[in-house]
Amino acid sequence: MTLDGLRPMAERFLEPFVTGADRIGLTPDGISTIAFGFAVFAGACYAVAGTQLSGYGPAPMLYVVGALLVFLNGWLDLLDGALARRQGTDSMSGDLLDHVLDRYADIVIIAGLAAGVESFLIGFLAITGVLMTSYLGTQAQAVGLDRVYGGLVGRADRLAIIGVVTAVSAVVTTTFAGLPLVGWLLVFLAAVGHLTAVQRFYGSMNALD
Repeated sequence: MTLDGLRPMAERFLEPFVTGADRIGLTPDGISTIAFGFAVFAGACYAVAGTQLSGYGPAPMLYVVGALLVFLNGWLDLLDGALARRQGTDSMSGDLLDHVLDRYADIVIIAGLAAGVESFLIGFLAITGVLMTSYLGTQAQAVGLDRVYGGLVGRADRLAIIGVVTAVSAVVTTTFAGLPLVGWLLVFLAAVGHLTAVQRFYGSMNALD
């Protein structure tokens, strides 16, 4: 289960957007930065959505806004690489910037979810699971293997799941076993994050033998 394997297919649909971005003078690094900005705003929306806005009551519709921003972050994460290849500017420094901003984007999105429902321990487990999944993917490359995108849940899967579940949270406000839907999303991210990290670790170890 990983949407990352569909990247080649998705990039074919990116062609009009790559052409448009190239024509208006956008750079891959600029798109990476914009994508990170969307992630920051998504995290802020999620943090507020689970609380009370003074004088306005609950703000569940902010979950929908956050979901849209998460989807945009994922879309631009595909676009920056495709634009770099179009412009012939793909480089190690650009790849480094993209990965650093992606990790910070993951952190602010999940931190926003955790802050909104005040599930900080589960949020911590979710963030560490996500970071370890990404770390194992690139560490495999550091020891001479190909970069690992597979496993139970990759970044594309994670963003899609976060976007869908948080959008649903705008209308499903009941709790299950004491946790709202977003709380269970964090439990899911924590569990599959660490399981995916372990899966990538053993896959890499077997490939090195």
